[in-house]
Amino acid sequence: MINIFKTGKSRGHVAVLFCIGGMVLNLILNMAAKVFELPIKLDTVGTVITAVTGGYLPGVLVGFATNLAESISDPSALYYGVFNVLIALFASYLSKRGWLKKIGGIIGIITLFALISGGLGSLIPLLTDSMGSEGSKINAMLYNTGVFNKTTSYITASLILDLLDKFITVVLALIVIRAIPKKIRSYTQLGWWLQSPVSEDELGSVDKSRVLSLRVKVVTVLAVSMASVTIAGIAISMRLYHSTIIRDNTELALGTTKIAANSLDGDRIEEYLSTGGTAEGYRESQETLESILANSEKVSYLYVYQMKEDGFHVVFDVDTEDEAADETGTVIPYGEEFVPYLPQLLAGEEVEPIITDDEYGHLLTAATPVFDSEGKCVCYVIADIDIEQLLADERGFLVEYISLFLGFIILVATIGIWLTQYHVIYPIKSITKFADSFSNEDTSQEKLDDFIRMFRKLDIHTGDEVELLYLTLCSMTLNQAEQTRSIRRLSESTTKMQEGLIITMADLVESRDSDTGAHVQKTAAYVRIIAEGLKRKGYYAEKLTPKFMADVVRSAPLHDVGKINIPDVVLNKPGKLTDEEYAIMKTHTTAGKKIMEHAISTVEGDSYLKEARNMAAYHHERWDGKGYPEGLHGEVIPLSARIMAVADVFDALASPRVYKPAFPLEKALAILEEGKGTQFDPKCVEVFMDSLPQVKEVLRKYQQNV
Repeated sequence: MINIFKTGKSRGHVAVLFCIGGMVLNLILNMAAKVFELPIKLDTVGTVITAVTGGYLPGVLVGFATNLAESISDPSALYYGVFNVLIALFASYLSKRGWLKKIGGIIGIITLFALISGGLGSLIPLLTDSMGSEGSKINAMLYNTGVFNKTTSYITASLILDLLDKFITVVLALIVIRAIPKKIRSYTQLGWWLQSPVSEDELGSVDKSRVLSLRVKVVTVLAVSMASVTIAGIAISMRLYHSTIIRDNTELALGTTKIAANSLDGDRIEEYLSTGGTAEGYRESQETLESILANSEKVSYLYVYQMKEDGFHVVFDVDTEDEAADETGTVIPYGEEFVPYLPQLLAGEEVEPIITDDEYGHLLTAATPVFDSEGKCVCYVIADIDIEQLLADERGFLVEYISLFLGFIILVATIGIWLTQYHVIYPIKSITKFADSFSNEDTSQEKLDDFIRMFRKLDIHTGDEVELLYLTLCSMTLNQAEQTRSIRRLSESTTKMQEGLIITMADLVESRDSDTGAHVQKTAAYVRIIAEGLKRKGYYAEKLTPKFMADVVRSAPLHDVGKINIPDVVLNKPGKLTDEEYAIMKTHTTAGKKIMEHAISTVEGDSYLKEARNMAAYHHERWDGKGYPEGLHGEVIPLSARIMAVADVFDALASPRVYKPAFPLEKALAILEEGKGTQFDPKCVEVFMDSLPQVKEVLRKYQQNV
């Protein structure tokens, strides 16, 4: 065992060094491409080599680490990490399927890598308005043909360059891979065996999953979990980012208008208007406003309007494409979006910034009043920020965020799958393989001894439940081998003993259900609590006589008597029942009704048994009429059955069952509350919730029996 562990450890060291070498190779080749001013990057050669020889995890680690290192000098490189990670995954996956052994497969891999890096990768600069100069000559040539627009010429140029890059990458990778001796290749695989190593060929024969393999389930769970986290993270981040940029730009627009308002002399506004902007000082004020606008990067327009009944009277218009609007004194009619604010504007009051979307554009508008020396509002300084530009910035942030987040998520998921593979999948597959062999072996002592020796050589040491399972199976198989001859000698007497047990079990039919026992005592106690609670609150006063309450409590243990007719395979099935099995299970209500009616006829219809019949027959009916067996609803359902429905469901939730552990008390109560008025009589749930101290006392009393 020690030698195997040391061997695995040394292999791990070699694999780690191989990963570091792959990353260094990526960085060196990328630096060489920059030094020689090549239009390609060559930063995935090491990624492909490690992915093909060492597996998907080394490739993903090298790909992500390369971009992380490159981001030190070029921060944008980090956003492209997701594409190098995808290249690593496809390189590992496709190489195992022999694509690198055929010319057609190699061409396919080169094309796929180019589509990932050059095709998908070109979307980031396009969506973030950060297109660089790479491939500018090819880009310009394509654009000048008139066939391509700006976007398609850029994407096509990126694909052409990346095809060249990935062609050289794959050729260099193949040369290096084929130069590595096969013996050394086995050391490049980053494994973490917690057992004696087993080849994939040996383990492949045990994939006999009925629906989905454990590997697929793990990948699915990780994918769904990571996708959920990613979507939630992106949604939250984008919401915060959007609110932040709107808030910040609102403050910027307001700040700009305040600065501009402070620069104006309110006493001269009327003079500027009356002279048409020719008065002394007008030009200086115009230049000041132009300077303020130039220093406010995000502000698109800055203008000064006087508000009158007939519309905006232009005092200054710093930046506009409409020459007519430039003239001082021009009157611009109010738009519909300003109508709600007219009383405030005409009164010279401050107004909150607004967002408009009309023929002038999608704008964030802020206004600050300008006052003369007498405190009278003479005009407003108004600033507009282009919302579309903010949305473009937001889209750019989204693209960069998704790229970075996806790269990290894929890396984490890959590590999770890798750990699960060595800690769970491989050990369970190994156990399954030998257990399968054991089940197919003959029972000769020699064969069993050989099997046990092979099984113990697996040396599974995961340190968790898998190891406990392995050790238990080792002990079990050893005991079975030692007792084989004794079992054969005792087989005849065992058969007779089994026949006797079957007869005995027939006498104990009432306790066939593994979920009975304390269940009947607890449900009877809960029935008493509910009945007393209804009585205490005055609910169903005519029905809740002392005799009725006593009969209901006495009848409670018989509510599942019909389960005597349910087969064991259905009654005690540990998993979810099929539709057919569920249909069989539901017959325990009608069976219970028949049994109790027969008993009633025998004892001449004692009312105690009548309530037992009602509970046995209808405790699975629902308040909303969607229950079984008859679909009764509301108060048509006998009161005793409505009481039992709450007691039965609560105990099923709060107690362990063959198919589930016990729910925490809070969760069980929450489920009852959710079913109030749909599944259960709301009054029964109400009094049950009001009696929690008594309920908890029942739970404590029978704790050792559940």
